[in-house]
Order: sequence, then C-alpha cells, then structure tokens
Amino acid sequence: MVHQEKHFTGSQTIRDIVIGMADGLTVPFALTAGLTAVATNGIIITAGLAEIIAGSIAMGLGGYLAGITDFQHYQAELKREYWEVEHLPEKEKEEVKEILAEYGISEVHQESIVTEMAKDPKKWVDFMMRFELNLDKPEVNQAKKSASVIAVSYVVGGLVPLSAYFFTPDPITGLYYSAVVTLLALFIFGYFKSKFTGQPAMNGALKTTLIGALASAAAFFIARLIS
Repeated sequence: MVHQEKHFTGSQTIRDIVIGMADGLTVPFALTAGLTAVATNGIIITAGLAEIIAGSIAMGLGGYLAGITDFQHYQAELKREYWEVEHLPEKEKEEVKEILAEYGISEVHQESIVTEMAKDPKKWVDFMMRFELNLDKPEVNQAKKSASVIAVSYVVGGLVPLSAYFFTPDPITGLYYSAVVTLLALFIFGYFKSKFTGQPAMNGALKTTLIGALASAAAFFIARLIS
C-alpha cells in the first residue's frame, strides 16, 4: 500500500471564513439586541439587513485591500531579493549558510548546497523568500477571493441572529431565540473549523462558543447603553 500524507491546504480560505463568520455572528446580534427595547421587529429587521449589507461590503473591502497589500509586499521583497542575488551574491550565500546551519547542516554540505543553488537564481530567490523572509507566494486572485469569501461569510453569519425576528411576535422573544441560535451557530462553526484544521473539534467548538458569547455580550451591553 502506498502511503499518502494528508495535509490541510485551505488555511487562507478558512481564515477568511473565520473572519467573516465571527463578525457576522456577533455584530448584527449586538445591533439587533440593542434595539429590542426601543424598536419593533420590523425596524429591527430593516436595521439588521442594512447593517449586514454594509458590514459585508466593508469586511469584503478590508479583505481585498489586505490581499492586495500582501501581494504588493511579496512582489517588492521578490524584486529586492533578485537585486541582492545579482549584486551581493557573497552576502546572500552567507545568509543561506546561516539558514542551513539552523537546520543542523554541516559546513561542508552548506558549501555544496550553496554552490548548486547559486546556479539557478530563481530557485535561490525562492529559497530566500521562504526561509529568510518567511513569505509564501500569494495567489494572483487571492485578494478577490478573500473579499468574496469574507463578504459571503459575513452575510451568512449575520442572518443567523437576525432570522429569529422574522418568526417571533415581539422583540423580546426574538432576542431570546436570537441568542439561542447564535450560540448554537457558534458551537457548530467552531466544531467544523477545528475539525477541518486538525484541532480537537469539541475543544474548538467550546472555545469558539465562549469567545463568541463574550464578544456578543460585550457588544450587546455597549449597544444597550448607547440606545
């Protein structure tokens, strides 16, 4: 039987989902909860939908700008490394040896590795980008992908606490059901997030629920004070 290693490779997508979903579950809940004492279900739903739309746009734009910044930073460092390899090769060779030494490679093997690596500037630069600067090459369309994933996740998360107000007769009842479904969603979200990333699923679910509950409670009381 051929051994096949299984590694999770969707860390960026999971990170974007976590960012969007976490905010989507807590911020709209705080807004709608803060309005329960002063508004009807209709007003709460209208305000909640407006917040979800505005929030998803803002969060998506933030994800896009972050992705663009990462890409531009990588390209700038890549250009600098190519310049250093061309104009300061001896200095770069010493930096490679220092990195190899950290991994326990002997001086004899360091010299042979550096000699072979210097024959291919592209691989040399790739090595420096990864092991000196700890930078992975971002996907060309990562900024757009992050923006869409974060925005959609925010909308999905935001509709969870808001949905209770569609089916309840008054805001107070809506708040009770909203709190229940939000906590349940946080638990499920934390469970699968941890499972996908290879972490203890139950511990992740409880931790996410607790953190989300504390964040929602803090946001709720602030919203109530302001309203």
